[in-house]
Amino acid sequence: MRILFFGDVMGRSGRDAVVKYLPELKEKLKADVAIVNGENAAHGLGITEKMCREFYDAGVDCITTGDHIWDKREIVSYIVQDPRLIRPLNYPPGTPGNGCYEFTVFGGQKILIVNALGRVFIDPVDDPFSALAGVLETYKMGRNIDAIFLDFHGEATSEKMAMGHFLDGKISAVVGSHTHVPTADAQVLPGGTALQCDAGMCGDYNSVIGADKDVPLYRFTRKMPHMDRRTPAKGDGTVCGTLVETDDNTGLAKNIAPVIAGPHLKNTLPDF
Repeated sequence: MRILFFGDVMGRSGRDAVVKYLPELKEKLKADVAIVNGENAAHGLGITEKMCREFYDAGVDCITTGDHIWDKREIVSYIVQDPRLIRPLNYPPGTPGNGCYEFTVFGGQKILIVNALGRVFIDPVDDPFSALAGVLETYKMGRNIDAIFLDFHGEATSEKMAMGHFLDGKISAVVGSHTHVPTADAQVLPGGTALQCDAGMCGDYNSVIGADKDVPLYRFTRKMPHMDRRTPAKGDGTVCGTLVETDDNTGLAKNIAPVIAGPHLKNTLPDF
């Protein structure tokens, strides 16, 4: 199975970049499933039903999120109607929506897409490690699922690496999101789980992690708050993500590599 994942979509620039590049990349890379983290799609804060539908029309099969999932009120009622839009698994019991989505690819294979939220340097939620252990009590690769992919949304690379090693040999891939900068650590761990601490952002990289430069520069140089909230940069967007290839017999990873297309960053595509 070939799994294509794009990191955090930041504002209109990111949305336009996904719509522009995803259909061609999905075909060129022969991706069986395309996953996008959409939690910053709505002007940098949250996502709406309309934006979800735009992503699906472009070829997205599942939308993951993170700590900004509830920033748009309409999403509370919408998420219970749309199983393809998932929120972090480790929110408290009773939270609307689901933390997993089971998708059947062309040919009949099934992948479980999971979303979890870290707890380091971020508003605390339930333990993501025990939450994932609970998922693995139900889903086991080679038995009732062909692949398992985790979008681990968090600040700390140490926590993301720890999650990769915690799940090594048990799921197909752990790919991080949230920091908006792609990391250069894509690897297959000894047990066969692919890991990359952050896939990066889909948005304008002539910015400060996707935001217009003026507000963050003011805060850094003056050390005082600015009256305006951060706004997404409006230039041409770049898509950043990851391609994972799994073994059809075991569900474990054979390859992982970054995917980058657009201006500002060096474009790169996997050679497998």
